[in-house]
Amino acid sequence: MSGHSKWHSIKHKKAATDAKRGKIFTKLIREITIAARDGGGDPDTNPRLRLVLTNAKSENMPKDTIERAIKKGTGELESETLFETTYEGYGPGGVAVLVEVLTDNKNRTVSEVRRAFTKFGGNLGESGCVSWIFEKKGRIEISMDPTEEENLIDTALDLGAEDVLNEEDFFSVLTVLDDFENIKKGLELKGFNISNSEISMIPSSSVKIEGKPAEHMLKMLETLEDCDDIQNVYSNFDIDDSVIKAFA
Repeated sequence: MSGHSKWHSIKHKKAATDAKRGKIFTKLIREITIAARDGGGDPDTNPRLRLVLTNAKSENMPKDTIERAIKKGTGELESETLFETTYEGYGPGGVAVLVEVLTDNKNRTVSEVRRAFTKFGGNLGESGCVSWIFEKKGRIEISMDPTEEENLIDTALDLGAEDVLNEEDFFSVLTVLDDFENIKKGLELKGFNISNSEISMIPSSSVKIEGKPAEHMLKMLETLEDCDDIQNVYSNFDIDDSVIKAFA
C-alpha cells in the first residue's frame, strides 16, 4: 500500500499550488452533489456528505459553491444527470487498478479510461477482475514528528484503529468504516495533526514494479487522475519512494 499512499499524498500537496486546483473543485462539486442526491442535504444525517464537506472546506472551496452543489443534489437547483460506476483492470507489471467514476456520459468516460490503460501498457478488465483485492476502509493521514510514533500507535489502537502505517513522511491510520469518524474525532481531540482523511480502497497485497513499468504506471495514474470524470484511482503497486517523488 505504501507506494500508492505516497503518490496520493504528494499529488494532494502539489495540487494545492498548481493549476490542478480547479480539477479538485470539479471533482468535489460532483461528489457533494451525488452525496446530497443519495443521502439528503443535511450533513448531520449524511456521513458521506459530511466527509466530502470537510474535504471541500480544507481545499478552501467557497461556501456558496458548496451550497449550490448541495442544492443540485437535493433537486432545488437544476443539475446534470450523473452516473456513478467503477472500472477495473491491470496496469503495467500486472498491478491491479480500480477507477471510480462520476460522469454524465458513460461512453465518453469509458473511452478515456480504456485509452489511458492501453497507452501505458495496461488493459481494462471485466467487472470483478481485481476488486476482490481491495477492501473499503477509513484512512486518516497524520503529519507529525516520527519520535511520536509510539504515542500515535497507542492512541489510535486504543480508539479502535485497525493499523498504523509509517509512510516515511506521514502516518496512515486505518479503520473499519463504522469507526472512522469516531477515531478521527478522537485523534483530533488528542491534538494530532490530521492532514487528510478519506474512505479509501485498501489492497490486501502489493506488486513490486521497477524501471519502465514503474514509470509507465505513474504516467497512467496521472493521466487517469487528470480526467474530470474520474473521482479516485486505486492501485496495489509498490514503487520505490524515490521514483515516486522524482516523478511527482
